[in-house]
Amino acid sequence: MYILVTGGSGFIGTNLISDLLKEGHRVKIYDKRISEAYPDLCIVADVRDKEKLSSSMRGVDAVYHLAAEHRDDVRPASLYYDVNVGGAENIVYGLEKNSINKLIFTSTVAVYGLNPGEPNEESPVKPFNDYGWSKYKSEIIFNDWVNACDKNFLVIVRPTVIFGEKNRGNVYNLLNQIASGRFIMVGSGRNKKSMGYVLNLSHFLTMLLEYNPGRYVYNYADKPDFNMDELVKIVFNTLGKGCGINFRIPYVIGLFGGYAFDFLAKVTGRTFPFSSIRIKKFCADTVVCSEKLEETGFNAPYALADGLKRMIRSEFS
Repeated sequence: MYILVTGGSGFIGTNLISDLLKEGHRVKIYDKRISEAYPDLCIVADVRDKEKLSSSMRGVDAVYHLAAEHRDDVRPASLYYDVNVGGAENIVYGLEKNSINKLIFTSTVAVYGLNPGEPNEESPVKPFNDYGWSKYKSEIIFNDWVNACDKNFLVIVRPTVIFGEKNRGNVYNLLNQIASGRFIMVGSGRNKKSMGYVLNLSHFLTMLLEYNPGRYVYNYADKPDFNMDELVKIVFNTLGKGCGINFRIPYVIGLFGGYAFDFLAKVTGRTFPFSSIRIKKFCADTVVCSEKLEETGFNAPYALADGLKRMIRSEFS
């Protein structure tokens, strides 16, 4: 197929494109920054540019929509809606104008909110932040599109936190703090986190091109889930630093510190590695049910623990 990947210069997109090319597909990237791995395949443009996006979709058979504002500290918050929701509207415009029937969209488990138990794809939607709301509103836009024609094909994938080599997101920051000896455990450490290794996710996303018309929704997480204590021990053991956590602070004190950094960020205009939302997310149970994913017969190339060890050795050994 001939495939357009929005956000293809990013972490997940780069790995996805590698897998698509290995499968023999032709690919072009639409991203606001040039792809370091595949610069010759890249169209540098913004998803908010409706006409540019639509013209870039001309002739393609399928679209992967990965582009999004996703960081915790995006300012102003209206950017989540301008880029994520407005971008979804522009994607639909381009799909209809170019008679494209196949769309794969990466949403997020953030649509379920904090501490939602172990939600499956039919669980209530309760986003707790602008990112989650903007992603859910994007899902609604795409649902309307797929329902408008029985030839349309939509897969919504709701990934949990995704990690891997060369990623500089929240998991990298956590591993870096542990590896450097600056890590302080906030809370009990018993809260569980669903996670996904990027090479597993990209493999799953590539598989989805084989589906028939219709609407499909999948949570994505590699199982089993680790709690924070178990995750920290994997890092210590992989780096040969023992397995003990020497210092903890209660959740309430950590949250108070997060609010203090929120205030400093507002006053100074600077971005800090700590915030109240990051403390809340760190200490929350963020677990999702992936039974529907397992029912597809998908076999992840790597076990979760092995993916973590691969990243730790690559980045910190």
